[in-house]
Amino acid sequence: MIGYFYIFATIAFTVYGQLILKWRISQYDALPLQFNEKLIFLAKLFLDPFLVSGLAAAFIASLFWILAMTKFDISYAYPFMSLAFVLVFLFSVFVFEEAINAYKVIGLAFIVLGIIITSRA
Repeated sequence: MIGYFYIFATIAFTVYGQLILKWRISQYDALPLQFNEKLIFLAKLFLDPFLVSGLAAAFIASLFWILAMTKFDISYAYPFMSLAFVLVFLFSVFVFEEAINAYKVIGLAFIVLGIIITSRA
């Protein structure tokens, strides 16, 4: 049972990291063209505590993934990571008001179907 906790912690930290990065980066202007300005832009990003938390979440997700790999074969565990796509999509629709269409819904349905099929093996 602890192995599933590791997988779902990986997914939770991955989703958090992606959403926070999207939210915070959207608060800044586009990446400047000049090299000096790019460095200043990147420095501002890395001083943003929320953005740093998103990067930290990616690192923590990696640690949980390492733990999950001690409990499961990768061919079994990795399809569960597809749930991150589903969760990021749902949160992006409700939090960022991103567009939803039939193609996205069908694609997500295939992802979920794939998770169901591969988790039975």
